[in-house]
Amino acid sequence: MLREIIELMDIKKTKEHYRFGRSFFSDPSVIRVMEKTAREIQKTPKRFDVINFLLSRFPDETDYLEIGVRNPADNFDRVQATNKWSVDPGVEFKSNPVDFQITSDEFFDGLKAGTLENVVAEFDVIFIDGLHLAEQVYRDIQNALAVLKPNGFIVLHDCNPPTEYHSREDFYFKFSPAKKFWNGTTWKGYYAARRNLTITGTCIDSDWGVGVLSKKEMFTPLKGDGNPFFEYRIMADNREEFLNLTSFDDFKALVEKAT
Repeated sequence: MLREIIELMDIKKTKEHYRFGRSFFSDPSVIRVMEKTAREIQKTPKRFDVINFLLSRFPDETDYLEIGVRNPADNFDRVQATNKWSVDPGVEFKSNPVDFQITSDEFFDGLKAGTLENVVAEFDVIFIDGLHLAEQVYRDIQNALAVLKPNGFIVLHDCNPPTEYHSREDFYFKFSPAKKFWNGTTWKGYYAARRNLTITGTCIDSDWGVGVLSKKEMFTPLKGDGNPFFEYRIMADNREEFLNLTSFDDFKALVEKAT
């Protein structure tokens, strides 16, 4: 009798899960998020295309630094620089074949103290794709600026989350329409840099938003004080202005004119 009751309960639970699954995946808001995810995956150029374009603008040897590598085959191995260095503590990729198996904070502290070996003091391009939380991203930007050459560029991935589900704070919360795709709150760190630092920046509308920052007055500055609370909904309503969203072709034209 007990076994029959348990079996009936299991059948009831299975039916409930089935009904919930059907309603979840047929919900218009869920469909909208999945469609935006599919469109974003198909966009080109990719981040390494942007990085390689910037590196190609330098006439001499180039020094490249990548913060947050995960699998080098995804980006680092595709970058065409004379000299390259990589930093990653190995949280998400156990083999972690990088130059410095430490956090970005530890790396920049070591670089400042002069305790790191076989690395230059300044870089032409620094790519930031580490922990996707605003505070860390903003700190990485500040640290990168201190070791960026005057004509150099900081490039950031995941600056343009297409929906609020992609911009969730917790990567491990995957029971959402965005599934495993996660941009975190990187956009907040990028936006804060545009507001508070003496730099200019723009965001290429491709590959989840490729942000580019420069010490030169190369891109349109953010007008006014902006939004001090950095809420996603406000950003989404003012996306083009807050992120200084641009196409890759327009971005290339600006850089070519300035360099």
